[in-house]
This record gives sequence, C-alpha cells and structure tokens, in this order.
Amino acid sequence: MKLGDINLRNNFFMSPVKTGYGDSEGNITERHLAFWDKRSKHVAAVIFEPFFIDKKVRELATQIGIDDDNKIEGHKKLVEVVHQNGAKAVAHINHPGRMANPKLPNNIYLSASDIECPNGGQKPKALSIEEIKLVQQQYVDAAIRAEKSGYDFIELQFGLGYLIAQFISPNSNKRNDEYGGNLENRLRFGLEILQGIKSSVHLPIIVRLSGDEKYEGGLTINETIEIAKILEQEKIAALHITSGDACMSPPWYYQHHFIPKGKTWELAKKIKEKVTLPIITVGQINEPEDIEEILSNNAANFIAIGRALIADPDFVGKYLKQVEGRIRPCSSCLTGCLGRIKIGKGLQCEINPLVGRELEEITPALEKKNYAVVGGGLAGMQAALALKQRGHKVTLFEKDKLGGQFNFAPLPSQKNSLQKQIDYFVNEIKDKKIEVINKEATADDLIGKFDGVIIATGSKPFIPPIEGLKEYHWAEILYEFNLPKNKNVLIIGGGLIGVEIANTLVDYGNNITIIEALDDIARDMEMVTRKLNLMKLKKANVQIFTNSIVSKIDGSKVYFTQTNGTDKEHILENIDVFVIAAGMRPNKELIEQLENKIPYYVVGDADKIGDAVSAIQSGYFIAKEL
Repeated sequence: MKLGDINLRNNFFMSPVKTGYGDSEGNITERHLAFWDKRSKHVAAVIFEPFFIDKKVRELATQIGIDDDNKIEGHKKLVEVVHQNGAKAVAHINHPGRMANPKLPNNIYLSASDIECPNGGQKPKALSIEEIKLVQQQYVDAAIRAEKSGYDFIELQFGLGYLIAQFISPNSNKRNDEYGGNLENRLRFGLEILQGIKSSVHLPIIVRLSGDEKYEGGLTINETIEIAKILEQEKIAALHITSGDACMSPPWYYQHHFIPKGKTWELAKKIKEKVTLPIITVGQINEPEDIEEILSNNAANFIAIGRALIADPDFVGKYLKQVEGRIRPCSSCLTGCLGRIKIGKGLQCEINPLVGRELEEITPALEKKNYAVVGGGLAGMQAALALKQRGHKVTLFEKDKLGGQFNFAPLPSQKNSLQKQIDYFVNEIKDKKIEVINKEATADDLIGKFDGVIIATGSKPFIPPIEGLKEYHWAEILYEFNLPKNKNVLIIGGGLIGVEIANTLVDYGNNITIIEALDDIARDMEMVTRKLNLMKLKKANVQIFTNSIVSKIDGSKVYFTQTNGTDKEHILENIDVFVIAAGMRPNKELIEQLENKIPYYVVGDADKIGDAVSAIQSGYFIAKEL
C-alpha cells in the first residue's frame, strides 16, 4: 500500500485514542511507549492521541503536548518505538476550542462564536482576527515540531466538534466576517491552517472529518462531500472519515454500542464515490467480519481501528494470520476506555487487564502448584487462565454456568455485544484444557487437595428487609421466559442494574416506577451510557422517586417515604411485579470455611463490589503473583 509517497505494509491504521498516561506537563512517559509498542507490531501506521498545541486548552490533565520544543526529544522516542516495529507514525494535532476541559485550572475556552456546548462546558470567547492568526500559528509550530520529531504524517482534526469543526459548522459559527456565513468562509479557518502547515513542512497531511455530525443543525453528508472536494484540491494525502460531534452527539463521537454498527462506513463510502482521495474509515471495527464488509463494499481504502486494538493489541496480526490465537473481543462498552479516563485512572479496558500495564505480563512460575479457582465468573475465569499460563495445574469450580452473574449483562436492551466477552473466556477455558467441575465447592473439596484456592464466588443481591415483601425478581427477570408485558412494575433500586432492567422492560409495554434511596439514579454508570439510558426512561414516562425508602408492601400496594426532609408517606397501588435491585454484597461464605486451613486469595466481587474491569484485573494480577 502507498499513501502519498510513503509505502505502507498494509491498509490498517490505529486510530487516535486518548490514554491519560502523561504527566502534568504533557510529556511522553514509559507507559505511552509500552502501550504503543504493543499496538504497532502489525498495523501500517499509528495515529497517536490528540497532541495539544497550547497547555491552556487541554482535554485531559495528562494529555500529550506538542506545544514546546522541549517535548521534541520525547516525541522522537515515541516515533522510534513504532518505527522499530515497522509502522509509520502519525502526529494528530488538535485544538478543542470550546471543548477544553472545564475542570482543568487555567484552561481557556475559545471558539468561532461565544456559543457554549449545550451538553456542558464553559462559555467560550469568540476569537478575534488577531487571535485567529495566533492559534493558526500554534498549529503550524506544532507541525514543525512533529517533522523535527520524525513523524511520517500529520493528521489535522477538522471534525468531531473540535475547534476547526466549530468554525465549519453553522450551528457553532455565527460570525459575520470572512470566517463566517457561507461554507467557503466557515472553512477558511481550517484551510488557512492546512495551507500554513503545507508551506512549513514536507510531511503528507491527513484530514479527519465527520461525514455527518448527527444532530439537527449540524453538518450533513452533502455538505461534507463539498468539503471533501475542496480538500481534494488542496492535495492532502487522505481523508479520515468519522461521525458525530463531541458536544452535540456524544454517542456517535464515541461510537457507543447503542449506535448501529456500519453507519460511519456508509458515510465514508459516499464520500469515496465523489472524490479520488484515499479514504480511511473508522467506527466499531472490532470483528474480522467488519473488515470484510468494508473491503467488499469498497467503502474505504484504509481501515482505522481503535478500541479493538486496546482490547487485543494483536487484533490486526490475528486478522492477517500473522499471530495465532483467539481475538480478545471489544464490545464497545466504553467502561474501561472512557470510564476510567473520566475518573482520572487512565485508559483501561473491560476485557484486557494489561491495558496501561503492558510491562506486567505473566512469566512462568518458578514452582508449579495445584490451584483451585472457585467461581466461574469473569474474575474466576481470568484467574484460571492466568494460573494456567504460569504453568500451574488448575481446577475451576462453578456451580451453575460459566460466566457467573455476567451472564445477565448481555440481556438488557442493546447490550448483546457483551456476550462476546463471555464466549471468549469460556472458549479459552476449553482450549487451554482447564478442568471445570460443575458443583458448589465446599471446604471438603479443597482442603488437603490443593496448594491454594482463588475465591471468585462473586456477590449476592442485597434484599432489604421490607415488611410484606414476598415474591420478587432480580436481573433474572430479563430472561425471555420471565419478561412481563403490559404490567405495572416497581423497581426498588436505581443503580446500574435497576436502570438497565427498567430500560428493557419499557420495550414490552410495561409501566415502570423506580424508587431509589439516594439522591440520583444510575450513578454507577459510564457517562454516555447513563445519558442514553436516562433519555430513554424519560421518553417512556418512567416515574422516578429518589431519596425514598419503601417501608411496607401490602399485596399490590406499596408504602414509601421520601427522606429529603418531608418524611411524607406515599402510596403506590396496583403493582403487578416487584424487582429488587438494591445493590450487591460480597459472597464470603467460603472464606469463613477456609480460614487458617488452606492458603486462599479473594478476587472480584467476593473481595469488593466493582465492575467487570476491576473483576478481571483482580483475577489476573493475583494469579500473576502465585
């Protein structure tokens, strides 16, 4: 393959993903080097995370910067890592404009006009002509540093609601000077940056562009095609077509699993049919079948893969048959890759415990032992696989079905992609010939028969002591044979489980009420998923009572009290179905039986209630040390 004058070994790029592995100054760290080293062994090129061009406009406190010459040496190391693996290096240069992180001290907020993001953020300052020239020079200076660092390409962000897109989109640009009004004027800011870089460096330039911004009043595919034709005249190296807007349409921006797979590829194909430029497409490309569909439909010349390479650094190598083994699947859940960054822990992954800790791979055990793992959920299966990888003998006890309580995870509406995670672990257990015993392990099964035990018994639903509570459901209500239809359903508990149950039950004509003891619902959900779920609840007229405690149930009548200072008792009548989703408690029964009798190690929810990310990590890292 060839892009511009540069030869590429195949047509796969790694798309830009934020890592959050930097320091407060924006320097490149060893974590960066290790992360991209793993992911550059089979792709043609790596497009790195957005590099900030001014420390006062960062998206993350730990984002990589290219704002100063003193960072060039660090960038040289990053380029060298991917070059050693045979991949090309792409510097992704971006300015977030009004999307700069409002939580970072000293950040400034700039845009085409003083229109703040309706989804949150600070009101920006409309750039003056003088300030426009200053920002444009910052882009050019960053490009010069990229060339000095040894990068092979530059990618300019013209899409996804960032600064250049804020000038292009009529929704965010209300200027009446030469940078506002018709498309030619709105595009001027970005074109002048592009032309300034072309006259200052000799690197081929890729432009990233939203094929459709996916909100009313945003850019549509027809306008994007016109922009693509103009960019073609500028002789850029390629167009990288994505979709959405970080501010106005976050689910499309993040390619959340609620978004239909393939829609972004269709946008790329429509643009490809209108220009001769090489087209790169992206978006939920996480299975070999996705690649085949894109290529067979001639939707793009190049394929950019992001989260699938987070989940499995060898995804492309396995697709190309250069690496053996099953692909560790990405389910587009955002729990680790977005959720962990949002809380300041850096990029992680729900299914891959080594993301961000690439230097902590398993080594063979010096002394081979015989271990039991009790509990076949995600934590238990990962622990069993890690023990086997170290060379130990492993027996896995599971009283029911491998997958444990995570078997409920794919049941809510639009979450069936999570089944891939269960299937992956179950098939790996089978392939690695780990013995599985289908019974509830007791102390007699373990003591004297094993050198140690990993306890992965998970958790149990907490059932509040409500007077009159007799018949009720938990997450098992989501099995098809249990689903109520056209009933009045009360869900006690408004956390992740309760909200996901509600969002599924409304699809079957049920009238839902949620009672939650805390002051808000869905507090433990990843941000984008939470917003989508709450929108659906609102549309379905789900009745929600927060700061409320159920005191008594009398047949179909429910008594509850609001604890926000009024202590007023309320009554709900004609409730047909009760669902309890009031939280989970660690299952520690086996721990008490094994105390002081055999070495044991507790992982997953049996140790501390958490999510799939923390469960899999705990299983892996404890087993890694045994």
